[in-house]
Amino acid sequence: MPLSLMYITNNTVTAEIAQKAGVDRIWIDMEYIGKEERQAGMNTVKSHHTIEDIIRLRPVVSSSDLLVRVNPLHEATKEYCNSKEEIDETVMAGADVIMLPMFRTRMEVEKFVEYVSGRAKIQLLLETADAVKNIDDILLVEGIDEIHIGLNDLHLAYHKKFMFELLCDGTVAELCEKIRKSKIKYGFGGIARVSYGMLPAEYIIAEHYRLGSTAAILSRGFCDANFVSNPVEVRDIFIDGVKNIREKEKEVAKYSEQQYIDNLAVIKEKVASIITYR
Repeated sequence: MPLSLMYITNNTVTAEIAQKAGVDRIWIDMEYIGKEERQAGMNTVKSHHTIEDIIRLRPVVSSSDLLVRVNPLHEATKEYCNSKEEIDETVMAGADVIMLPMFRTRMEVEKFVEYVSGRAKIQLLLETADAVKNIDDILLVEGIDEIHIGLNDLHLAYHKKFMFELLCDGTVAELCEKIRKSKIKYGFGGIARVSYGMLPAEYIIAEHYRLGSTAAILSRGFCDANFVSNPVEVRDIFIDGVKNIREKEKEVAKYSEQQYIDNLAVIKEKVASIITYR
C-alpha cells in the first residue's frame, strides 16, 4: 500500500498543484504555542496558519484530505481561544483530519478525542519523551485513527543531534511495533526527493516499508516554499518528485529481509557521517 504523503501549505495554488500531483493530504499547520521556544535557533517550519486558511483551502482540496494540526491542549488567553473552541472552529471550517501535537498523557488524548467527538479523523503526533513512556496506556484510548511519530521534536527531547538517529537506535522501530499491535495506522518523519541530499529519500522509504509505516511528510527538502514560488517550478517538482517516490515504493516493496537490513545499515552509516559534521 503506497505511503500517504502529506505536505504543509496554506497557499491555494501550491495546494492544488500538490493535490493533482498525487499528494494525499494537504496540511494546514495552526500550531504555534510553545513551538518557538522548543525549536529556537533551528531551521524548521513554523507556519502558524489560521482558521481562515482552512476556509480558503477547503474548496480547493477536493480529492485529497485536508489535515489540520491544532495547538497542544491549552486554556484560553486574552489573545487566543481554548482547545475546545479551536477544535470546534477547525471542524466547522472543514477539516477532514485533526492532528494533536505535543501530548504527553492518556488523559490529554482522551480529552482530545472527546473534543473532536467523531466529527473528523484523529491523528496523534507522537513527539514527546513522556508520550513514548506512556505509549502503552495511550494506545488503550478508543477513537485514535492514526499516529505519526514526529522526529523533529522527539529527537530534541532525547538530546540527539539529528532526527534520523531515532531510526538508528531502534526508538522508531519499537514504537511502530507497539502501534502495529494496537491495529492503528502509523507513520513517521518526513522525506525529501529521491536521490537528493546527504540522506536521500530512497533509503528512508525502504525503512518505512520495513517497519510497516503508512505515511510520511513531504519535507522542506522536497519543496521549500521559501525559495520556490514560481508555480511552474513548483508543479515540476511535485509531478517528478511524487512520481519518483511512487516508483521507488514499488521497488522497495519487493525487497527481501536481507535487503531491508542492508538498507538500514546504509542509513546508519549516512547518519553517522552527518552527525560528524554537525
